[in-house]
Amino acid sequence: MDNNTIQTEVPKEQEVKQPVDKPVIKINKKTAIIIAAVIILIALIYVFRGLFVAAIVNGSPISRLSVISKLEKTSGRNLLDSLITEKLIQNEAKAKKLVISSEEINGEIKKIEDQVVSQGGTLNEALAAQGMSQEDLKTQINIQLELEKLVSDKISVTDQEVAKYISDNKISISAGQEATSTEQIKNELKNQKVSQEANALITTLKSQARINYFVNY
Repeated sequence: MDNNTIQTEVPKEQEVKQPVDKPVIKINKKTAIIIAAVIILIALIYVFRGLFVAAIVNGSPISRLSVISKLEKTSGRNLLDSLITEKLIQNEAKAKKLVISSEEINGEIKKIEDQVVSQGGTLNEALAAQGMSQEDLKTQINIQLELEKLVSDKISVTDQEVAKYISDNKISISAGQEATSTEQIKNELKNQKVSQEANALITTLKSQARINYFVNY
């Protein structure tokens, strides 16, 4: 062989790797539905976690159920009695076909707001301090007005009662303030009678109602 001849080595034919088929996991329809339901449930629990967890302290959760349980032990009976009373009033008002208009409710809210503002506050601040919303206030006012209407036929304040109140309490009325003072005293006496008649009505309604208790506090 000629020394000047460059020998070249023909490369071996490269091996062609065949693609390896990956195993296919088949999921039937029932399993897919279960997985989807679990994912949705986890998402709902996260979104509405406030319904289940009241707080997390250093990674340790306090369940909302434990908070409710303690509240029931301390004030459950009083709260339940209050709710029963409200239900009895609402049912009686419905039976008597009493209707409370939005104008009446808004009028009472305006009175409350004016009183709060005169003391240097706002209605929203006062409601927040009580843990109440505007809707809670409207509900309470609605029930109160229903109760007042249920006993309104038994409420009347005479001039003689006003005069007796002034005499018994030795109230001195300034000249020119007679009408204003008389109106204030009438309202005070009216509120006293409303309270008395309302308590009597609630006692009667409870005695006539069929109340089944499923929880003992």
